[in-house]
Amino acid sequence: MFRQRDILSVMNKLIVSWQRFVLICGLTAGIVSCATLPISELPSHNFGHRVKFLVMHFTAIDYQKSVNALVDEGSLSAHYLIPESNDPSYPNSSLEILKLVDENKRAWHAGNSVWQGRTELNDSSIGIEIVNVPECHRDKQAGKGIQTEHGDNRLCVFPDYDPKQIELLIALSKDILARNPDISPTRVIGHADIAPTRKNDPGPRFPWYELYQEGIGAWYDNDTFEQYWQRFNQYQPNIGLVQTALRTYGYDILETGILDEQTHNVVSAFQMHFLPWQVTGQVDSKTAGAVFALLDKYFANKAKSLMTRYIGEQSSDASSSSALEHAFKRGQIDQVFPMVERSTRQLVNDRQRFKSYQGRGEIIINSMDAQQADIYVNGQKLNITQPFAQDGHYQYSLKRRTKDGTNTLRVDNVLPVGSEVNVSIPSPKLIDTSTQFQQTFEQVDALIQQDVNDGFPGAVLLVVKDGQIIKRTAYGDARKYADGGGLLSQPQKMRVDTLFDIASNTKMFATNFALMQLASEGKLDVNLALHHYLPDYQGGGRETRLVRDFLTHTAGYGPQVRFFTPDNELGKGLYSQNAKRTDQLLLNRVPFAMGRNVKAVYSDTDYMLLGKLIERITGMSLDAYVEHQIYQPLGLTNTLFNPLRKGRAKGEFAATEIQGNTRGGRVDFDNMRQYVLQGEVHDEKAFYSMGGIAGHAGLFSTVDDLAVLGQLLLNGGGYGQTQIFNEAVLQQFIKPEERDDSFGLGWRRAGHGQNKWHFGPYASAQAYGHTGWTGTVSVIDPEYDLAIFLLTNARHSKVQEDSAGHVEFAGKTFETGKYGSVISLVYEAILNK
Repeated sequence: MFRQRDILSVMNKLIVSWQRFVLICGLTAGIVSCATLPISELPSHNFGHRVKFLVMHFTAIDYQKSVNALVDEGSLSAHYLIPESNDPSYPNSSLEILKLVDENKRAWHAGNSVWQGRTELNDSSIGIEIVNVPECHRDKQAGKGIQTEHGDNRLCVFPDYDPKQIELLIALSKDILARNPDISPTRVIGHADIAPTRKNDPGPRFPWYELYQEGIGAWYDNDTFEQYWQRFNQYQPNIGLVQTALRTYGYDILETGILDEQTHNVVSAFQMHFLPWQVTGQVDSKTAGAVFALLDKYFANKAKSLMTRYIGEQSSDASSSSALEHAFKRGQIDQVFPMVERSTRQLVNDRQRFKSYQGRGEIIINSMDAQQADIYVNGQKLNITQPFAQDGHYQYSLKRRTKDGTNTLRVDNVLPVGSEVNVSIPSPKLIDTSTQFQQTFEQVDALIQQDVNDGFPGAVLLVVKDGQIIKRTAYGDARKYADGGGLLSQPQKMRVDTLFDIASNTKMFATNFALMQLASEGKLDVNLALHHYLPDYQGGGRETRLVRDFLTHTAGYGPQVRFFTPDNELGKGLYSQNAKRTDQLLLNRVPFAMGRNVKAVYSDTDYMLLGKLIERITGMSLDAYVEHQIYQPLGLTNTLFNPLRKGRAKGEFAATEIQGNTRGGRVDFDNMRQYVLQGEVHDEKAFYSMGGIAGHAGLFSTVDDLAVLGQLLLNGGGYGQTQIFNEAVLQQFIKPEERDDSFGLGWRRAGHGQNKWHFGPYASAQAYGHTGWTGTVSVIDPEYDLAIFLLTNARHSKVQEDSAGHVEFAGKTFETGKYGSVISLVYEAILNK
C-alpha cells in the first residue's frame, strides 16, 4: 500500500506536470491539440505595475465626433471617455462613463510625450478624454511664420467644465488610483504637461485644485507658496534655475539659461495647471514660487538642493556688484551710519551729498539700537527728538535747511558705540507751478499756434525746470482726419493728457532705461559681447560685437530691415510678419552692411536686438519688464506698449498716419493697415513683425509721465523713494563717445552744436535726449536742470511730393514739426527771464 505522503508526492508531481502541459499546449495550440497544461505559481517580489501615470485630456470636439475619432477611425484612442451634459450629439438622458480600451491594454492618447524622465507614455499610462470644446483661432496677420501652441499668435477661449462630468471624473479617478498604487500625486497630469509644444489640454479651466481636494493629483501649500514668492520678489531666480526646477518636477525642458521657445511652452503648460489665473508663459516670481512650493512638498531633498544653488547664485551676484543694495535702496540716500566701509581720511567718512531744492525735501531716520546721533544738513545740525526709541522711525521736513542743487549730509556721534542709524533722503519729486509762468512762453505759444492755424495737426509741450513743471500746454487737434482721408466734422481736440506714439524715443525711455537698471543691478556689462547673453547670436562675426557697439550704432548693421514685406531689400528670406520668426532672423540671419566700428550708422536693428537682450536677461517680455519694474514703481500708468490691448480707448491717443502705412496710397504689402492709426504703433517693423513690442519703437506715453522720467534722469536715477538705476551707470550712458561727442550710449547729445536741429543753439554741451519719427523730441539738460518734451502728431497730415519727387508729410514742413525752433524759444524764455 502507498503511504499517504507518497500519494501526495505523486499527486503534486502530476499537478506540476499537468500545469506545464497546459502551458506548452497554450503556446503550441496551432500545432498540438491539448486541453490542459500543469502550471504552479511561485510569486516573486520583484515586479512593478505597468500603469504609472493618469493623463487628463479634453476632446476639443463634441461627443459624436469624439466617438468617431476614438472608436471608429483607428488613429486615436483612450481608456475612458466622459460625455458632457447638454451636448446635442450625446444620445442618452444621463451621463455615463464609456470604457473604450481595457486598462491592461495600450491606448493611443499621449503621443510623443515625456514626464519625469519617461518617454512614450502610452506604454505606462491611463488616458481619460473629457468632452470639452474650446474655441481657438490663429492670428491671420502672423502669416506663414512659426505657429506655436501657446504663442501670442493664437487666441483660445476655454469653457467651464460640466460639474456632472467632474463628479464622474473624480469617482473614476479615485477608482483608478486605488488599483494603481504607482500613480503618485505628481503623476496625475494633463496632456499639455507631457507634450507642451503640441497640446494645451485640458486647458486653464480644468479644476485641478478641486481634484486635489478629493485626493487626486498634486497641489502646493499656500503658505509655502507665499514664502517662496516673497523671497523671489526680493531676488529673482535666474531662468536656468527655474528650468531645472521644472525638469525636476517632471517637465521635458533643458536648462539653456534663456527664455526660449521650449521654456515659453513649458511655463505656459505649468501655469495652466498650477496658476490658471495668469497664463503668460513668462518666468516671474509667482511661477518660480509655485514650482519650488511643489518641489518642497513632493521632492523635499531636491528642493533643498536647488535652493542651495539659488543662495549661491544670489551671493555670487551680490559679491560681484551692488545688485542687492540697488534692489532695496529707498531714495537717493539710503545709508547706514557709521558707514561700514571707511577711509583712512577721517573727514571723508559718514558724509554724502544729495540733490534738493530750496524749501523742499525730507529726511527719514530709523534707529538701529541707537539712542542718539548728530545729523547735519548743509552744516546745520537738525533739531530732532532724542533719545531715539529702540527701532524708532522718524520723518522730518528739510524745507528750512535745503538749497537748490547739491546739499550735504553728515552724521556724527552715533551712540552707544556699536549701534547704527539708517538715514534715507528721497529724490526730488515734481511740483506743478505752470500757472505762474503763463506769460514766460508767449513766443513759443505764438509759433506753435500759428503753425496750427496754418494746418499743423497738434502738439503738447511740457517744460521742467528746477524740479518744477513750469509749462504744460496742448495745441491743435489729436485727430483731424477720418478713415479714407476726409476731414472730421468735429476734430478730436488735443489734451495735455493725450497719449502719443513716441516712436524712437522708445529706444531711450524703455530700452535704455531697462539696460541702465540691469547694469546697476550687476546683471549687464556693456563691454561684454552680446553673444555672452544671447548664445544663439552667432556666426558671421556676431560673436565679436559688444553690447556697447549696438548702443553706439557701430555694430555694422544698415539702418533697417523691412521685415514686414517680401519686397525688402534683403529678399524674401528676411520676410516675417511673425514675432517669433523675426526674433530668429534678428539673431542669425540679418547680414552686416559693414565691419564693426567702421562708422556709426543709426540702425533700428541695433535696438531690436537690445530689446531681445533685455528679455533674455530678465526672463520677461520687454513690455512686461519696463511696465512692471520701471513705470509702475514710479506710479506711471500711461506709459506702455500695445495700449489698445490693455484696455485703453482710441480716443485717448494722438493719431498718426491718415491712410495706415500706405504713404497716401503709394505703398502696398500684405496685411497693411489703411485706416487712421490711433493707439497702434506706427512703425511697420514693430507692428507687423514684432507684435507691437520692440526695442526701437512701440512705446506710448504722455508728457506728464515723461516729465517724471526726465526728472528722474536729472536726479541721477531716482524719483521719490524709488531708485531705478544709480548715478554712475547713468553717467556711463550719457558721457560722450570718444570719436563723436554728439552720441552717448544710445543717447543723442548736444555736444558742441552738431545737433542744433534737435537741441537748438543754447543747449549745454551736457544736454542729451532723442527724437521720434512720429514727431516727438526730448531734451535733458543737467547744466540748467531742465527737461523739455515736445510731442506732436506731425505725421497726421497729408502726404505730398516735393519738386524732386521726394515724399514727405505736410506736418514735417512746419517749424513745430522740425523741433529745433521750438526748443530754441524754450531756452530763450528761460535764459532771458
